[in-house]
Amino acid sequence: MSQPPLSALVGLRVLDLSRVLAGPLCAQMLADHGASVIKVEPPDGDEARRFGPPLDERGEVAYFGALNRGKRSIAVDLSRPAGRAVLDKLLADTDVLVENFLPGTMERWGLGYEATLAARHPRLIYCSVSGFGADGPLGGLPGYDAVLQAICGLMSVNGTPDSGPLRLGVPVVDYLTGYNALSGVLLALAARERSSLGQRVEATLFDTGLALLVPHASNWFYSGRIPQRMGSAHPNIAPYDRYAAADGEVFLGVVNNGQFKRFCECVSRPDLADDPRFTGSSLRLANRDALRAEIERTLVNVPAAALCEDLMRRGVPAGPVNDVAQALSQPHAVHRAMVVDKQGHRSLGLPVKLSANPGCADALPPRLSEHAGAILSELGYDDAAIESLHADGTIARPPHVRYGRTDQALIGLTSPNAQPLR
Repeated sequence: MSQPPLSALVGLRVLDLSRVLAGPLCAQMLADHGASVIKVEPPDGDEARRFGPPLDERGEVAYFGALNRGKRSIAVDLSRPAGRAVLDKLLADTDVLVENFLPGTMERWGLGYEATLAARHPRLIYCSVSGFGADGPLGGLPGYDAVLQAICGLMSVNGTPDSGPLRLGVPVVDYLTGYNALSGVLLALAARERSSLGQRVEATLFDTGLALLVPHASNWFYSGRIPQRMGSAHPNIAPYDRYAAADGEVFLGVVNNGQFKRFCECVSRPDLADDPRFTGSSLRLANRDALRAEIERTLVNVPAAALCEDLMRRGVPAGPVNDVAQALSQPHAVHRAMVVDKQGHRSLGLPVKLSANPGCADALPPRLSEHAGAILSELGYDDAAIESLHADGTIARPPHVRYGRTDQALIGLTSPNAQPLR
């Protein structure tokens, strides 16, 4: 019987010192693709553990679980010398460190990359996630997704002329910063293959937020006009917007003349394709209000689902405006394995799929310090030393420790990627 293929990052060892979203997401994606990830939390845990309800099937906060599957957890007080000694032992076998402390925090602990870790661990890839970076006019300041949406202009182009600026309904800056951090880590791993040296990887919410201004930045660079809120419409394309059908809303993404002609045929309005106001992309854009009025008048008696299916079969992008439950329940989401239900825990699937080295999203997120005993044992601490670290508060006790002995069945290597430390 052949063995299942190994995931792409099997053998990679990662320390995740980050909290909340961008950093943990980066580390989770590494775990999804086979890396062995240890999450080093403060004694009271990643603050995302308190972003609830709702709670999952184990009584843990669902928000935390969405970003930390496949990791082992140890809660360490890094303000204590004994805690930093544990971290130093962990670093001996680490390929990638991910952290999102305020800039300067690691340096104050004597763990700065340039001053200490680069020389001590020359192959280490040190990934720093922050709001604004360490220097510059905003350097070292705290950053949160919604604040960066405001600062970076994203709110200014989201909403309608009447609504005022609106926060996007998903933490898009945090989320994409996590992906940028992942990309940087993978680039640094590729470079290490040639140089045998690690390096610092930096991903900031500020850079990410500005990079999201497509096409608004280019439009401003070359027109001088400040982009405005347009609801669901596109500043460069029409019809590219949300429209009411007979029994629900649909989104039409018509980007060229061929698609527009097929759309007109599909809705029995071939006259629109020949209308001199709409015969080219720039004309449709200039006359977008008149075009919208014609489309709305046309779709008022057309069922949404049948319309979208017919258009898509003709090569015209269109879709129903689903709510979250509808989006996650549609058959194609199941077909694409984007809803995972393993060990009774439900989560989103992997958005990047490799044919030869598929990832896996079925490991439970850890409870706080759940794996402390196993990790410390792997580092060479005996039972007495482990109890001493628990007793003085350097290491938080796992949730299933009976005083005097460790319940190994409950805090063992529960992640499929977990590898005993050398």
